[in-house]
Amino acid sequence: MKRMVEMERKVSKFGNSLGITMTDALKQIGLDQGDTVNIEVSPDSGEIIIKKSTKVSLPVGISPDFMNALTDVIEEYDQTLQGLKDR
Repeated sequence: MKRMVEMERKVSKFGNSLGITMTDALKQIGLDQGDTVNIEVSPDSGEIIIKKSTKVSLPVGISPDFMNALTDVIEEYDQTLQGLKDR
């Protein structure tokens, strides 16, 4: 298990935006320019979590509507499916 690395940065102005530089941290999780990330903001705890996006392209013939319906079914029957898996 890799340990968490702490870094301290100053918030800077980039054009009309505020931001921080953290090239080393992004490289450590395999991110490069142009990659997509998911960002979770927790105002109560003051935390921002950045994760590399794991979104994948759907195979030819599989529609987003099908995937949404499949996700709904899996979420609805999660306990049942877990029970079948554990048999």
